[in-house]
Amino acid sequence: MIKKFLFILFLLFTTTLNSASLNMIGHKGNELNIDRVINIKMYDNYFEPNFVKIKKGETIKFLISNKGSLVHEYNIGTKEMHLEHQEEMQKLVDNEIIKGGEIDKLKMKIMSKKDHSLAHSHANSVMLEPNQIGEVIWKFTKDVDLEMGCNVPGHYQSGMLGKIIIY
Repeated sequence: MIKKFLFILFLLFTTTLNSASLNMIGHKGNELNIDRVINIKMYDNYFEPNFVKIKKGETIKFLISNKGSLVHEYNIGTKEMHLEHQEEMQKLVDNEIIKGGEIDKLKMKIMSKKDHSLAHSHANSVMLEPNQIGEVIWKFTKDVDLEMGCNVPGHYQSGMLGKIIIY
């Protein structure tokens, strides 16, 4: 009984921390209030375009397509958030959930029951296999330095990042 209580407390605490850090950069946008759509193409180790300009208060629908041969992630965050998230992404590789150009979704589902960080369910990001298309709808409410980044191990470090300029 105590273990179950501590586990629930842990989930509430980590969910609250994640929500708080996301609120620093804005929040999930409403599909009915989209101001613009921006297309992003992910290639192996770069984004096209590699910067976007967004007016503070806008809700943007990012349509993201993976044109590369590897799994890639489109993630909105500060540099510090990306560096922190890379530890989580490393766990996906270490547990063979991400394998080159594939995501083992069944393994992810099973293992995320024990370690929620393996679920990779964040409103500010999407992870795609080659030739997949996804979306992120985000409302930019804060004047903060943001980046788009791929946090699959080694990708961010090799230059798979771009600027999000808020004006």
